[in-house]
Amino acid sequence: MAIRLTPVALERVKSFLAASPRALGLRFGVERTGCSGWGYAVDLAHEERPGDRISEQDGVRIYVDADSAPLVDGTEIDFARQGLNQQFRFRNPNVAAECGCGESFTTTADRAA
Repeated sequence: MAIRLTPVALERVKSFLAASPRALGLRFGVERTGCSGWGYAVDLAHEERPGDRISEQDGVRIYVDADSAPLVDGTEIDFARQGLNQQFRFRNPNVAAECGCGESFTTTADRAA
């Protein structure tokens, strides 16, 4: 499993981790939501859970649950500021379509089901 943080996202995650010394790393995955089916879930990981897939980039550990792993494998996480807004952005090669508002997505596997 490969999740990659851009340099900007990596620095942002490191700043979150520095402010929360009990955190183990970044937790990244998906959950059912929105009009297309899947939405990204990003938080700090405070524990390793059974089945977690763990990757590491420049000292930052990224925890992904087993159910999310096939849906996010190969994703690049970026961080962008636009005016007063700032957010993580995702380039996920598994996405087949996104809803109009960009809050959720489907995969090729979802379309086949």
